[in-house]
Amino acid sequence: MRREPDSDKRPFKTIDEYIRTFPKDVQTILEKMRKTIREAAPGAVETISYQMPTFKLNGKGLVYFAAFKNHIGFYPIPSGVEAFEKELSPYKQGKGSVQFPIDQPVPYDLVRRVVTFRVNENLGK
Repeated sequence: MRREPDSDKRPFKTIDEYIRTFPKDVQTILEKMRKTIREAAPGAVETISYQMPTFKLNGKGLVYFAAFKNHIGFYPIPSGVEAFEKELSPYKQGKGSVQFPIDQPVPYDLVRRVVTFRVNENLGK
């Protein structure tokens, strides 16, 4: 379900543009992901990187997220996945990525804790 921009269309410039390309039910999930990340990382800047919603802190990628046909991808960089290995174990993972099935509740509290970990890591705490 993730939308790559058509060759004749401009790439996404904002997270709003990205989210608007999805059905309403997926938009709701993406907006809640965005809100959860924003609350856990109030100093982070919203941008688009790799055509995905991205939050950067101190000029570095903090976390990314994206919608696909069957899941919401969450990319807290490898350290964010490693630090929460046990709690994330029910979900399919890759190096630095987690897949939350689109037909199951997203663990927003866990997302918030992973983002908080990444903020502290970024700030050298």
